[in-house]
Parts: sequence; C-alpha cells; structure tokens
Amino acid sequence: MTMGALHAGHLALVRRAQELADHVVVTVFVNPLQFGPTEDLARYPRDLARDLALLEPLLADGDVLFAPSVAEMYPFGDPTVTVSAGRIGEVLEGGQRPGHLDGVLTVVLKLLHRTRPQIAVFGQKDAQQVAAVRAMVRDLDLAVRVEAVPTVRDDDGLALSSRNAYLSPEQRTRALALVGALRAGERAAQHGAGADGVRAAAYEVLAPAVERLDYVEVVDDAFVPLRPDVDGPATLVLAAVVGTTRLIDNVPLTVTRRPVE
Repeated sequence: MTMGALHAGHLALVRRAQELADHVVVTVFVNPLQFGPTEDLARYPRDLARDLALLEPLLADGDVLFAPSVAEMYPFGDPTVTVSAGRIGEVLEGGQRPGHLDGVLTVVLKLLHRTRPQIAVFGQKDAQQVAAVRAMVRDLDLAVRVEAVPTVRDDDGLALSSRNAYLSPEQRTRALALVGALRAGERAAQHGAGADGVRAAAYEVLAPAVERLDYVEVVDDAFVPLRPDVDGPATLVLAAVVGTTRLIDNVPLTVTRRPVE
C-alpha cells in the first residue's frame, strides 16, 4: 500500500510481495484522512503517470495497480465510522499528529476490504504504522498477514522518502543527522548504555542539526517506551523537522545494560 510518488523503497515492497504471492495488487492513494489541518496534503507529490512508468517493468501478468480517487474511496464524504488506533495512536507520531493513525487504519481497512489480500506488505520505515496495522489485524480478526520490509536507504544512509524531494541541498546534508543519531544510538546499545543512554546518544547528535526535534524514543513492539531497567529487543524511533520538512526514521536494536561481547 502506497501514497504514490514512488521510489526504490516502494519498489522493494512490490518485489517482496511478488516473492510471497502469485499475484500482487499495488495501491496508490493519497489518503486525506491521515493529514492534519496544517499538514501538506495539497503539497504532497502526485504523478500517477510516473508511478505507472516505474511499476510497468515490475508488474507481471495478473498483477494490478489500484489507484482510486478520493470520491471512489469516500463516496459519501468524510466517513461517519472510522477506526481508532487506541493508545498507539496517541503517542509519538500519534501525539505529534492527532488523528493521523486513525486515518491510516481507516484507509488500510477499506483497501483490505477492496483488494482482499492474503498478505499486506508495508515498509518498516513507518514502524509505528506497521505496529498499528498489526494491532488492528489482531484485534479485529482480519484474515491477512502483515509483512514488513526493511527500510531502503540512499547511498549516504538517508531513508528514502517521498518528502525528501522538499529538501534543499543544504537541508539534505543536515538531514543526515537522523542517520547519525540512529548510528549513535546503536553504538550506545552495543556498549550497554541501556534505554536512557541510547536516547541520550541519539538526541545529542540530532538536536543541534534540525529546526525542531519532535521525539527520540526507544520502544518495544507495542510502541511502549522502554523503562531504564528493561533489556531486550527494541526500536529506536525519531522524528524531526529539517527546513520545513518533517522526517522520521528508526532502527531495530537490542538494549542491554552491560557491554555486548
């Protein structure tokens, strides 16, 4: 499932879906429900002809591109009934963008009903979205498997994103602080810094380079922040504004309070 403005990260989702299934449906839909009143819905890049040109060499016989209009997806206007993301929709991305994950889950559920897949493939770059979709699938007994594909990065490490196109050359250079922050957090985890030490290491790298730092957090699979006394698998997640462009990124890691041999 994509919002268009396709790049190599999206194409990796298509390839993974083709590995898992005989037939693939690629969805392209810029969902207005997941944009807040001050966000960049009108500015969000749209070029369906370009998207199709990128997809054509990949799509096999029987594969489908589904690119509905807003009127097709919401024929009665804003829906009366929507999906609530619950607690996960109130923290981090949900806290910074109220209603965002509710809008994501509502359109994902509608697209699942429209396309009836056995497997739904998402990018791990949107880690909180993936966690929310998995919770919806579990709690609403949906007969679909959620597959997450690792983040695809540019040669310098910056996570591919449609919003990278908004960055000036100088801003793009500063955006590499997100990558540096993740690497600093990884190093701290490897040296037994614990969750607080991982957060601090990432914050120290990222904060000076950006216009606004929304969050740096270490979370478990349910996106609950790790307590300082807890070890185990986790994800370092962060969000920041560079110039006027808001970027997110994350990396999985293992948090320990002792050096890793």
